[in-house]
Amino acid sequence: MRGYVLRRVLATIPVMLFVAIVTFSLLYFTPGDPAEIMAGDEATHEQVEAIRTRLGLDRPMPERLGIFLWDIVRGDLGDSVFSRNSVMTLIGQRFEPTLSIAIFATIIAVTMGLPLGVIAAWRADTWIDRVIMVYAVIGLALPAFFPGFLIMWGFGLQLRIFPVAGFASLSDGLVEYLKFLVLPSLAASNTFMSLIIRMTRASTLEVLRQDYIRTARAKGLSENMVLVRHAVRNAALPILTVIGFGIAFLISGLVVVESVFAVPGLGRLLIDAIARRDYPVIQGVVLVISALYVLVNLAIDLLYSYADPRVRY
Repeated sequence: MRGYVLRRVLATIPVMLFVAIVTFSLLYFTPGDPAEIMAGDEATHEQVEAIRTRLGLDRPMPERLGIFLWDIVRGDLGDSVFSRNSVMTLIGQRFEPTLSIAIFATIIAVTMGLPLGVIAAWRADTWIDRVIMVYAVIGLALPAFFPGFLIMWGFGLQLRIFPVAGFASLSDGLVEYLKFLVLPSLAASNTFMSLIIRMTRASTLEVLRQDYIRTARAKGLSENMVLVRHAVRNAALPILTVIGFGIAFLISGLVVVESVFAVPGLGRLLIDAIARRDYPVIQGVVLVISALYVLVNLAIDLLYSYADPRVRY
């Protein structure tokens, strides 16, 4: 077990190194001169050169890459060109909203998607299965902003149950924190839930057709026991895979949801940085999101060994 964990952890190192190099290359492969773009049309030559020096664009690329990688190891992602604040400080200020929505959206998607997928497989080719699958197809087809606007209109503007914009920190009180999280979490979980439903149904349906399931039923086991202990457990690997992919996709795809609900998260920070061509912030946010993506996939790989011990070997 330790060997498997060690191999999976070590495998993330070259992935993160590649991500860091690609992120660093944003400055060099973006069309135009980054220093002139950030300085603006009315900037003087001295202002452009000052930005070029701050970004290290006056140094050779190998030297700048080495400094960039060493700064990452030290936890230093540089400073914003415009606000002059540390990129890590800016990310820290915006991290709580994004992480909160991602966690709550994942909880909603998993707790609702898994049972619906199992029920659809259990009642395959019935009206129950068809209704669930129609919902799943519609959920996958709709862009994230569309259910967001519907949820905002229904629960926020018509029923006035939840606020439609903004974010309250956990330090402001648990009730306020949850009130501002409900609508964006529901909107963000829609596509994720649909993905889980489809994969759970397909995997569970395939397992339910196996000989050992018929044997378990012939032995007199209850249908709940057959579904939970035999079918769902043996269908866990594909489901875990799609959950891991969905979480990573959710973290990187919260840009739209945060824009719809005016949540001051990493997505909004990235959009603002792109609009202002603030390359250090862009690099920092992309690097953090990529690191979260890699860590989520690492966690799913480690869960494989618990869901199916054969993976360790």
